[in-house]
Amino acid sequence: MNRSPIPAALAVFAVGIVTNATAQQALAEAPKETKAMETIIVTGTKVQNRTVAESLSPIDIITPEALQATGAAQLTAALSRAVPSLNFPNPSLTDGTDAVRPVQLRGLSPDQTLVLVNGKRWHTSALVNVNGSQGRGSAPFDLNQIPLSAVERVEVLRDGASAQYGSDAIAGVVNIVLKSGSEHGSASLQTGEYSAGDGAQLLAGGDGGFKLGDSGWIHLAAQYNSNDWSNRAGPYLGTPSASQPPLGVVAQRYGDPQIEQPEFSFNGQYKLSDAATLYAFGGARNLNSTSNGFFRAAGASNNILSIYPNGYLPLELVHAQDRQGVAGLRGTVADGWHYDLSADYGYSRIAIDTAHSLNTSIGPTSPTYFFDGILQSEQGALNADLSKDVTFGFLPNAVTVAFGGEYRHENYSVSAGDPASYFGTGAQVYPGFTPNDAGSHSRHSYAAYFDLETNFTDKLSAGLAGRYEDYSDFGSALSGKLSARYQIVDAIAVRATASNGFRAPSLAQEYFSSTATNLVSTPSGNQLQQVRTFPVSDPAAIALGAEPLKAEKSRNYSVGLVLQPTDAFSATIDAYQITVDHRIVLSGNLTGTAVSNYLQANGYPGVQGGRYFTNAVNTRTRGVDAVANYRLDLDSAGTLNLSLAANHNKTDVLYIQPNPAILQQNGLVLARVTRDEVGRITLGSPKDKYVFGADWSFWNLTLHGDVTRYGDVTVLNASNAALDQTYGAKWLLNVSGTYHLDRWDFTLGADNVTNVYPDATIYANSQSGQLPYSNYSPFGFNGAFVYGKATLHW
Repeated sequence: MNRSPIPAALAVFAVGIVTNATAQQALAEAPKETKAMETIIVTGTKVQNRTVAESLSPIDIITPEALQATGAAQLTAALSRAVPSLNFPNPSLTDGTDAVRPVQLRGLSPDQTLVLVNGKRWHTSALVNVNGSQGRGSAPFDLNQIPLSAVERVEVLRDGASAQYGSDAIAGVVNIVLKSGSEHGSASLQTGEYSAGDGAQLLAGGDGGFKLGDSGWIHLAAQYNSNDWSNRAGPYLGTPSASQPPLGVVAQRYGDPQIEQPEFSFNGQYKLSDAATLYAFGGARNLNSTSNGFFRAAGASNNILSIYPNGYLPLELVHAQDRQGVAGLRGTVADGWHYDLSADYGYSRIAIDTAHSLNTSIGPTSPTYFFDGILQSEQGALNADLSKDVTFGFLPNAVTVAFGGEYRHENYSVSAGDPASYFGTGAQVYPGFTPNDAGSHSRHSYAAYFDLETNFTDKLSAGLAGRYEDYSDFGSALSGKLSARYQIVDAIAVRATASNGFRAPSLAQEYFSSTATNLVSTPSGNQLQQVRTFPVSDPAAIALGAEPLKAEKSRNYSVGLVLQPTDAFSATIDAYQITVDHRIVLSGNLTGTAVSNYLQANGYPGVQGGRYFTNAVNTRTRGVDAVANYRLDLDSAGTLNLSLAANHNKTDVLYIQPNPAILQQNGLVLARVTRDEVGRITLGSPKDKYVFGADWSFWNLTLHGDVTRYGDVTVLNASNAALDQTYGAKWLLNVSGTYHLDRWDFTLGADNVTNVYPDATIYANSQSGQLPYSNYSPFGFNGAFVYGKATLHW
């Protein structure tokens, strides 16, 4: 396996302290930079001029400079470098999750973080993560559908916010603010490759604004991303057999998929009068991804020698389309009431094909390319929001009063594949969706909310929010939040929040069904088996103990300290506790002879196991976030920005619902919530993550560097504790340098410059040496990445 280090000259160049700010000459000519703590925020508050430092809840502002300081081609990868409480592993051999990768905030489920764009709820992905990766069982938002070139900043609210935004905001809120106006634009081209010689990347993007007469503007952004395969698979080292790859041969592929991804976004407004402004924004993304499954050897039972005499590596093709548009009218009417009326619609459509495959049930005439079907998730919403600063005689300052309502309609549908894709045992690697899987399911919900915020004194601020939602499929939920901040002295403030929240079960969790090849842990070792995901209403699922899903319920508490002793230094420290009851998880793979016999006797030929979603777990997450920034003015030597961001996070399972009696009566399974699922929840993401950053700008150079420590993660085996493994903590160094020439920026950089890999997986868990690293690794397992970039600004 080729793991050559980065060339020595580049490594020496890279070790210096570095940044992505503008050059000293440009800084001298530009307006004074707004300090991060003075940035006006729009997330988590209705107050018009609330800054980061004044926020009642912990919030991070991620600038476009911070995002562009990485070699990341996707927004989520860039954010994971800037937000320590955000975890973004890079799994492989997990079907569609290879392409649509979930992200975790504070170690919670990916679908417990709400994503907004310009303050409006964005649609979730149609893909359900059903394989053995972090985020298993979730159908979350896909942040990577927003092009990096479109982002003005990202606001990450690290606090429960269901009372303000509704379902899904248990862990927090990510609000992506799009670039606006007609004044500025840019174009960039980036290319890079892993030091191992694969994973070539091409990233081209740009943005620009245009005037709409004298009263409006529109800002457009586009990006094209092309990524080639990476492969870190090892040779087969097991017992020679006709059903296995040849001894010592690398037959498997294990790494990044091949991806092509064009994206587009727009953001515009037109002022009709002093009291009314029309606005609209939205985006479109096409994602074409090719990943692979497990190698099928020549003599294996899932091969036909006349088609593949040397065996085959089946391919899974994911074609994702994401579209969303928002249109609205906002302004100020009589007596100073601010209003915002909006409508939005968005969808995620994922078509899945299987190539270089076959269906053994068809025999030697089997096709090798299959259309497996389509998943689609849709969301439409109508919102009305009103707010005003109201004066009450008994209070010293005005109260920001906000209230409003929302109507939301959701639909989730599954379309069947070609008959050849699901006939009998179905297409290898990903059998097609059957007519029994197919269907369209809808629901609607109504919501009403209020939000109050005021300064009781010059030192004490407080807020109160409440929200009521009613869903057509599972009932209603009521959420509340109380926040307060006290300025002890000019340099020190304390803040605290208490709230409850909820997350409605997604339609995908209620109705998704499919059959796929899974690596199943058994007492005799890992085995490839056909496992079916059942809707909870399916008779087979009910026979295995499934029950109707209900909403998750959370209780969130946080307390924090804000320090600003000088204009050059600021720091925040926030401790939190999040308790989630009735947490929705995907059950373990319910396998065994009794299960297999039952399923095959009830219309599921070749299926060896089943699983379904269940509200079977209560959890508690405790942690601390710390962020510090220090700016040094070095006179003729430029400026130096130093930063430290850290997160400590620990999740415990407080309660696991006992197995339903029907499971015990039938003797079908030992545990519905298995050891590996408990491990994913409690140990699968790092307990600790620290990011040390340094930015230095001088002359026409800007240099950037950050060192990240990822804490250890542990993978528990489903049935054999002797196969548990802890992967140790690792330090990664990322560096880049930029030369500024007029309006041009030329950047050379390297991520993971010291070529760090996670600990090797023990042989017993590595598929006889073929899978040498874990999908749980919080930084992937590709090694060093070198890139160059050119950017033109206007």
